[in-house]
Amino acid sequence: MKRTQRHTTEGATMSHRAKTTGKPGGAGGGFTARLARTSALHPWRTIGLWALLIVLGVAAVGAFLGTGLTSDMQFRAAKPDSLVGQELLEQRLTGPRQITDFVIVRSATATVDHASFEAYVDDLAARITALGPDVVKGVSTYYQTKDPTTVSRDRHATLIPVVMAGDIDDALKHVEELHETVTAAEGRGFTVSQTGDASISEMFTKLAEKDLQRGEILGVPAALIVLLIVFGAVLAACMPLLLSIISIVLALAITALIGQVYPMNTFVLNILTMMGLAVGIDYALFVISRYREERARGLAKLDAITATGATANRAIFFSGMTVVLAMTGMVIIPLDIMISMGVGVMLVVFTTLLTALIALPALLSLLGDRVDALRLPFVGRRAARGLNGRDGMWERLSHSIMRRPVIWLTASVVVLLVAAAPVVLMKEGNNTASAATLPASEYAKQGWDELGRDFSLGKANPLMIVIDGGADSTQVQEAVARLDAAMQRDGAFGPAQVTANEAGDLTLVTTTLTGDPAGEATQKVVRRLRDDIVPQAAGSLESKVYVTGNTAGVVDYLGFFDTWMPVALAVVLSLSFVLLLVAFRSVVIPAQAIAMNLLSVGAAYGLMVLVFQKGIGAGLLGLTQVETIEAWVPLFLFSLLFGLSMDYQVFLLSRIKERYDQSGDTREAVAYGLGRTAGIITGAAAIMVCVFGGMATGELVMFQQMGFGLAVAVLIDATVVRTIIVPAAMELLGERNWYLPSWLRWIPDISVEGHGFEPAETGEPAQDAGRRRHEPGAHEPGVHVPR
Repeated sequence: MKRTQRHTTEGATMSHRAKTTGKPGGAGGGFTARLARTSALHPWRTIGLWALLIVLGVAAVGAFLGTGLTSDMQFRAAKPDSLVGQELLEQRLTGPRQITDFVIVRSATATVDHASFEAYVDDLAARITALGPDVVKGVSTYYQTKDPTTVSRDRHATLIPVVMAGDIDDALKHVEELHETVTAAEGRGFTVSQTGDASISEMFTKLAEKDLQRGEILGVPAALIVLLIVFGAVLAACMPLLLSIISIVLALAITALIGQVYPMNTFVLNILTMMGLAVGIDYALFVISRYREERARGLAKLDAITATGATANRAIFFSGMTVVLAMTGMVIIPLDIMISMGVGVMLVVFTTLLTALIALPALLSLLGDRVDALRLPFVGRRAARGLNGRDGMWERLSHSIMRRPVIWLTASVVVLLVAAAPVVLMKEGNNTASAATLPASEYAKQGWDELGRDFSLGKANPLMIVIDGGADSTQVQEAVARLDAAMQRDGAFGPAQVTANEAGDLTLVTTTLTGDPAGEATQKVVRRLRDDIVPQAAGSLESKVYVTGNTAGVVDYLGFFDTWMPVALAVVLSLSFVLLLVAFRSVVIPAQAIAMNLLSVGAAYGLMVLVFQKGIGAGLLGLTQVETIEAWVPLFLFSLLFGLSMDYQVFLLSRIKERYDQSGDTREAVAYGLGRTAGIITGAAAIMVCVFGGMATGELVMFQQMGFGLAVAVLIDATVVRTIIVPAAMELLGERNWYLPSWLRWIPDISVEGHGFEPAETGEPAQDAGRRRHEPGAHEPGVHVPR
């Protein structure tokens, strides 16, 4: 019986090997092999086309990117109460929403009752008004309105509300002029500070740009060092960076054009650039490494490019498609910021794929073995030796793990579950709704703190109850009276002011909340108002009542994510499963991959909670402890990490499946695949950690959380998951890894690992292969190798 099994396995092995043999770029190689071969045969045409695209891309970015971005965030689905109420106000009572900044004037000696104080405030108000109607719509002072809420408790400070002209995007263009005017007036015993809608938005926008630059300054050199270690040659190390920059430029150009029709959120620049660097370097690393490996095995240049196209290019194509599909979890959420970030990632992954699949083979064709030019001492020799065979360290590790799979698997899973445990304590919030999380050195933060200390944050946080119905009706007036009385009894609301529009079909009740608009305490007040106070006060009132304002918007924003998160997760998981099912023709591989990714994502969530919410290690890492995790970050991390971890999964499993198709032995295939890819995956992960870690060093908390979460998850995925859990799980499952039910056999065999040209492994160095190319009969029949 054993002999029969062995004979069957050997027969299957011969059949597998027969299937993988053929000309490069043949039917087995697929379209990626044909694309690589065509680009390599016409390198100058390909490079010329790419140069033209780059020129057009730079022109498009310069001409359109600025007008294609917005700081506004809009809901694109069923509108929440806060948005409906705000739109009713704008349509029937107030006109377009006013963007208000606050200028705070303080004197250490004089009070607002002194003539010198009044003269100073009048002069400052005149200077602000002189900026013109394109900048400022209106300025009011205590001396005009006699509003006691604009005077501090010690009467040494006063508040000047400044209504900016236009919407938030218009205000952002001019808020710097206002700030320069305000700071220029400081002196004569008076200090001046500024905060408000425009100032806070301006700070977030500027810090986002600053964080982007800092991430590039720290991440790119670190990534280059890793590439130098992996490749051991300067030119090979610089190529992935060059291709990343090209991909980013092209993606930014498409973003700029889309923005003319559908304005994109400004934060898309940070996400797109970060992801462009990460996946661009990764994909180029995979392709160049495979090309050098094929050359080291003795393949001629064109054959090596084609074989790379049939294998590595094919794997990164499926990896990229996985990332794109995973980001559908973002774009299906009808909120501008989520759509913008999802589309940004999709675009840069798409341009990166085009660059890696088309432009990179052309560059390799032109450079040939010169890709290894400027080889580094020691590192270069070590990298060259690694091309001639598999990495013995990783193979020994995989065999060690597969000898005791239960122990290794159990220990690894327990560690990740412990790391994930704090996720139950996660609290989500909106850290961009106020200046609370801005750095203390920023003027908007300083003004915000002074506003809360000397006046009330309620000045920047009005709460509005909108009643859509006859303002003169007895029912509405009685409901308003009950509402006012109930809010006074509650004690969490400021004095109420009632206003009706001229048409008499809308009533506005305005009050204030004393706390931070994004704070948990103020959110509870709004929920109590909506759930208890308003329903009881309205009674049998037929008119609809809407609660709007900053805090109401935050509550609706967080509720929006609570509603859509399960939908997005279901979409990401389903699409990931289907793609891996089609790619590997197995139901076990996708299920296993999803379980592993959930472990790494859960561990990243748990560590984020420990660091950012609990402050454990935050100071040591230079991160900011806050009360909440930014609401969009968990979903963004989930979608993106599923795509990126599938990236490594596809790259590793494609080599395992490639070997399994040749040998029919799962254990040997796992060891082979890990030996061939672990070093590259580790290098790629190190690069991503550098890029994401660079983003985590910024000053905006949301980008700190995003960068930290991505870096930690990628590190866990490339080490614990890929090097320990995958070999252990595949050893335990054995042949069941490749199980496909009979009713799914109709799925086409598209073979993510490809079946390109597979000569015998001679271990022949590339330089020897180069000499052999000129010997008679050295070529594969019918294959032309360009000189």
